[in-house]
Amino acid sequence: MSIEELSIGLEKPPTRLALEGAALFLDLDGTLAPIAERPEDVQPDPRRTNLLEALDKRLSGRLAVVSGRSLSEIDHILESRVTCVAAIHGLVRRDAQGVIGEAAPHPGLTAARAALRDFADGDSRLLVEDKALSLTLHYRQAPDRAPEAIDLAERLATVTGLTLQPGDMVVELRTPGASKGDSIRAFMTEAPFRGARPIFLGDDLTDEHGFFAVRQLGGYGVLVGPQRKTTAIYRMDSVETALSWLEAAR
Repeated sequence: MSIEELSIGLEKPPTRLALEGAALFLDLDGTLAPIAERPEDVQPDPRRTNLLEALDKRLSGRLAVVSGRSLSEIDHILESRVTCVAAIHGLVRRDAQGVIGEAAPHPGLTAARAALRDFADGDSRLLVEDKALSLTLHYRQAPDRAPEAIDLAERLATVTGLTLQPGDMVVELRTPGASKGDSIRAFMTEAPFRGARPIFLGDDLTDEHGFFAVRQLGGYGVLVGPQRKTTAIYRMDSVETALSWLEAAR
C-alpha cells in the first residue's frame, strides 16, 4: 500500500496527549517553531527548550526530533536537549546512545551545487542552503521565481540522480537514502522506543513518509497547519496549538 492510497480526509483534532506507552516524534520548522523567512532566523526559545526537556524526561527518552535541518542546526535551536535526532530527512541519525550514523554524500551534489548557486546569483531573495548531504533552494521571498526553481530542481534530479524533495517554498536535492519514515522505523526497533505507540507531528509534504510510517506501526500522525490531503489522521491549526497540546500532555 502506498502513501497515495492511504491519503484520507482529516478527522477532528486529537484529544489530550497520553504519554504513557507513547513514543513522540516531532518535526521542527512549522511544528515546533514558526516558519521563518530565512533558516537562520529560527533561534532557541526557552518555552520550547523547557517543554522538550520535560517531555523527554516523562517519556523516559522516547522522544525524537525528525527534521530536514542539519544535526548542528537542530542542536543549536533545541539547545542540545534532545538526544535522539534524525537530521536531513533521515540521512543523519543519532540514537539514544548518542551514536551518529550518516550517509555518504552523493557525487551529483557537486554539479547541482554549482547550478543552484548560478541560478540564485544576482537575486538576493533566493537562498541556497548547503547541508553537505543535500542542497536546498529557498524561494519564499521570491515566489515569482517558483516555476523556474522547481523546473531547475526537476532537471537536476534527472541528470544527477539526486532525490528531489519538494517542500514549503523550497526545493531540495538530497543524497538518496533514508526518509523521515525510515528513521522513525529505525528508532522504533531500538530501546527505549521499542514496543511503544508512535505519534508524529509534522507540517510539510516532507513529513508524509513519517505519517505513513507511524500508521503502519499502530500509531498516528498529526498535521500542523492548513487542511490538505495527507496520511495524518488528525490536524491542528498552528505551531502555537501544537505547543499548547504538548504542554497539556498527561
